[in-house]
Amino acid sequence: MLFLVISDPRPEPPSDVVTSRQQYWDWIAPLRASGEVRLVYAKVGRGAVVLFDVPSNEALHHRLNEWQDMVPAHFEVYPLIDPAAAQHFLRTGGTETV
Repeated sequence: MLFLVISDPRPEPPSDVVTSRQQYWDWIAPLRASGEVRLVYAKVGRGAVVLFDVPSNEALHHRLNEWQDMVPAHFEVYPLIDPAAAQHFLRTGGTETV
């Protein structure tokens, strides 16, 4: 399941959260290597945009809780459909699932 997650961290002075931000990058590196995170970008100013590929809502919930433990933030979560699945849906008129 694909989810685009956009974080908006609490407004703390950047110098107060340097260690937490470094922990975040250490935490996300193996998720990128495994494919559970397809992409990650830092937002200009603060925050991040991450594309998760996880097996369930519960798996995403677990990852977001881990993330919150390092960098408290508000998350916008967008469930996504793979482009091939979206095109299949259009071709079949929405009557078949992939």
